[in-house]
Amino acid sequence: MKSGISTYTYTWAIGVPGSYPENPLSVYSLISKASSLKADCVQLADNLPFAGFSDAELSGIRDYAKNNGIAIEIGGRGLTEENLDHHIDLATFFGSPFLRMVIDANNYQPDMDTILAVISNAAGKLRSSGLILALENHDRLHASVFREIVEKSGPDCTGICLDCANSLGIAEGIDTVLGYLAPYTVNLHIKDFVVKRVSHKMGFIVEGVPAGKGLLNLHFVLEKLEPFGKCRSAILELWTPPADNLEETIRREEEWAIESFKFIKETLYEKENYPGRGRR
Repeated sequence: MKSGISTYTYTWAIGVPGSYPENPLSVYSLISKASSLKADCVQLADNLPFAGFSDAELSGIRDYAKNNGIAIEIGGRGLTEENLDHHIDLATFFGSPFLRMVIDANNYQPDMDTILAVISNAAGKLRSSGLILALENHDRLHASVFREIVEKSGPDCTGICLDCANSLGIAEGIDTVLGYLAPYTVNLHIKDFVVKRVSHKMGFIVEGVPAGKGLLNLHFVLEKLEPFGKCRSAILELWTPPADNLEETIRREEEWAIESFKFIKETLYEKENYPGRGRR
């Protein structure tokens, strides 16, 4: 299984609405960070979109990644026919083995019939391109619904990008998510977190932490995925809480990325060389 980073590893450095750094992290800088971390791949997702990039600019990115020994994976958001078609072309251009896609987008939450129709209309192009559409579990739909979408669309062209934390938003933990989605997982998003009770004791806060420092048992996750042999890459994502200012937040994000990726590489090595280690 390849290991890599994402545009969602460095979310603050790239910029979030209402908080953009003076010099946002570029795709070239992200690839350089991946190279320095000795990552295998970079997942370029929707928070660093390619809209308006010329063919020459895209070729430049592809060549730079290749020269640095970094494979590129493509991700998008908003499962419409036009957007899916565009991202299939991008994934094919960059040689991505799958296309990670979040179904919903701003003011767009398609129903089941629409989701299935969009995928059905793109199935021929996905198959001819050798691509798997990897749908990311998010916080509107239950894991059972994602499984139903994959099985109705055809697992030969549709799979799952399994995020370790997103489904908390619909009150589903990793055990439930894995139970439904592990057989179809082609991409893993490693995102660690803690759950803390608020001071008045009436409620909880979910907050990101560096990988290996929270509630996520990565050994357990890998163990559940292993029998199916479909997961091609494990990608670090971070929910880095803001510090007192953006500069400090970006510094914290960088420190967490280095610490987290080291943990992921070590865990993958242990899993490969010492099967069964770390079981709970």
